[in-house]
Amino acid sequence: MKVALMLIGAFYLAAERPTTKKVTQVDYYHGVPIEDPYRWLEDDRSAETAEWVRRQNAYTDQYWASVPFRAKLGERLKTLMNYPKLDRLIPRGDLFYTSRNSGLDNQSSWFVQKGLHGKPELILNPNTLSTDGTVAVSGVSISKDGRYLAYQTSSGGSDWRQAYVMDLRTKKLLPEKLEWLKFTELAWFGPGFFYSRYPAPEKGKELTGQMKFHRVYYHRAGTSQEQDELVYESPSRPLSYHNLSVTEDERFGALEFADASTGKKGNGLLVVDLRRKPWKFVPVAAEMTDDTWRVVEADGENLLILTTAKAPRGQILKFGMGTGLLSEKPLVHESEQAMEEAWVADGKLFVSYTRHVVSVVERFRLDGAPEGPMPLPGVGTLSYVVKEAGSKDFFYLFSSFNSPPSFYRYSMATGQASLFFSPAIPGFQMDALETKQVFVTSKDGTKVPMFLIHKRGLKLDGGNPTLLYGYGGFAINVPPTFNSLRLALLEQGFVYASVNLRGGLEYGEAWHEAGTKLKKQNVFDDCIAASEWLIAHRYTNKEKLALTGTSNGGLLVGAVINQRPDLFRAALPNVGVMDMLRFHKFTAGAGWIGDYGSADNSAEFRALFAYSPLHNIRAGQRYPSVMVTTADHDDRVVPAHSFKYAATLQEKAAKERPALIRIETMSGHGASNLSKSIELTRDMYSFLMKELGVEPLL
Repeated sequence: MKVALMLIGAFYLAAERPTTKKVTQVDYYHGVPIEDPYRWLEDDRSAETAEWVRRQNAYTDQYWASVPFRAKLGERLKTLMNYPKLDRLIPRGDLFYTSRNSGLDNQSSWFVQKGLHGKPELILNPNTLSTDGTVAVSGVSISKDGRYLAYQTSSGGSDWRQAYVMDLRTKKLLPEKLEWLKFTELAWFGPGFFYSRYPAPEKGKELTGQMKFHRVYYHRAGTSQEQDELVYESPSRPLSYHNLSVTEDERFGALEFADASTGKKGNGLLVVDLRRKPWKFVPVAAEMTDDTWRVVEADGENLLILTTAKAPRGQILKFGMGTGLLSEKPLVHESEQAMEEAWVADGKLFVSYTRHVVSVVERFRLDGAPEGPMPLPGVGTLSYVVKEAGSKDFFYLFSSFNSPPSFYRYSMATGQASLFFSPAIPGFQMDALETKQVFVTSKDGTKVPMFLIHKRGLKLDGGNPTLLYGYGGFAINVPPTFNSLRLALLEQGFVYASVNLRGGLEYGEAWHEAGTKLKKQNVFDDCIAASEWLIAHRYTNKEKLALTGTSNGGLLVGAVINQRPDLFRAALPNVGVMDMLRFHKFTAGAGWIGDYGSADNSAEFRALFAYSPLHNIRAGQRYPSVMVTTADHDDRVVPAHSFKYAATLQEKAAKERPALIRIETMSGHGASNLSKSIELTRDMYSFLMKELGVEPLL
């Protein structure tokens, strides 16, 4: 068996890598000439690019001949994913609306049931909206009176959305269709909802054109989009995003706006009394800085505001709608742990924090007096809190690395939670796994947390196949969460390591800021330190270690393997931001300047150019085995990033290891349905096992 695999592998490596046409393209950045010979691949709708994609996928398909276990691994992944899931829960009176998946449906469907334990009745099945299951439903919102359900659809994984409205009395769609929505919620107020959209883009620029003039509208159910009322626009800030939410009592609206193309990481906040027309927006934070502002809830004529202003780990202030004044003293003070979310239930304020990346919740009176912790089911992550209509209680979702997402019902009367829904994973015993947290010392002495998940009784002999995952950006936490597909690695003896790099929000805004702009190298140093720790502590070795990340994490992978190609045997940069000099010229890219900086700034150009994955591939260097992944409908991180990076890697890297790109069709910034997600994971894991020398028992 091993001899056969070696022969197949040798045959594969002897195959010619695809060659990519080069053009003469030189750009000057602050007097520095930069060649961009694969610029033509930025046109991802041209016939020439389509042919390049076909040849690359055909080349990658040859590789699978050297992986005899790929099909069986795919079947194992299906088995691990085939369990009932409850994704969302929306109470309205005595009715409960739920998003469920019986196991392997491409998209989850929406049901209604009477009471918590009533029989679910199907009301919306996204799997009937397309023949290939790539039309997805998201952003479901139900009016406060329970009469209407509004939802958004997307096709092929695109960020563009359309919105529809269903009359829940008849289960029939109303005639309207709202178009060109992006990055918006549907916030009900009375017989309609607020939403944000762009003007219709220029034909052919739907996927790559830069987006401008994100405006807020009010739509009344049963009317056409042409009749929608323009609520807010900012002509002087053409690249700003806007989102208007509504307080639970429907008295006030909160408009957040942000434009990271200015280099600012925070947002502005305007509030409006929805009971009084014409609607007048009152500034809480009139200008964007690096501070964040978010309305928690209304308390009479006051609004509770969660902000990082003068409190990098977060605090809660009061804003008087009558006075227009922000309280000088915090209602809830900044603490040693980072504040994440807050909500009000039965006259009590709950605040969710992350303590060393793990969720903890504290309870307060509305005057800010502490009432102690709210107990959680274990060490993990709390997400998605929803209040039960007509009740003092609320539901929350909880998960961890070895505990699937489960809904709990918290009783205000007893201060305890009861399990409402928890799935069982077929054919896998969760107690066979062990999770631990360690702290790695980075290059500058910073302690960086990392979780390790593996089988119990793991031998620290330095030979365990290990997959390291990181992100490190955009104030995004990487908490302990569950992924049943990951079990396919763990049961084969893999160690899964999740490192919480600077650039996230695990320790508040200071942790985020330490991984941005001119300090971005800290993120890569943290990742390198985590890799070296895994080797030094005999979890693995350089021939058994792989690195992966997605989006900003794909950038991480590209930058780190350029700087330390010797540390890894395999790498999976997924939908990565690879061209750090031109990222801001496409779709939503300008919104990333707050984190990355811009090549238009001379100091930031030097920092970007120093680590840009595309621009730092060294000719003749032996790189890890690399499989780049992207998708043809990714209109967030456009596929040109991955196209140009893969072409350059194939041209320059030493030929002894694979340099592949897997280009999904009818998908976007993430798989567009469950089948595609399983297929992508099958190929990623097949690549890892093959390159790390793992022969799975399937």
